[in-house]
Amino acid sequence: MIIKITIDRIENDKAVLKTTDGYSIIWPKNKLPDKTHEGMILVFEVEEEKIMEIKNKKLAKDILNEILNTNS
Repeated sequence: MIIKITIDRIENDKAVLKTTDGYSIIWPKNKLPDKTHEGMILVFEVEEEKIMEIKNKKLAKDILNEILNTNS
């Protein structure tokens, strides 16, 4: 699941994030990308760990296949 979140405001060491459906999330500023600013849109991908692991393995295999120029 992909969730788009806007940085609503930054207060000291915390950021207030707003989801597209109006929810607010308080998040540590140091856990956000460098040069974070108000109004910036972030994309969060929420997946079960096992599903993410499968996706990462497939991505790694696809990259290796591209490097080796094979289709196996």
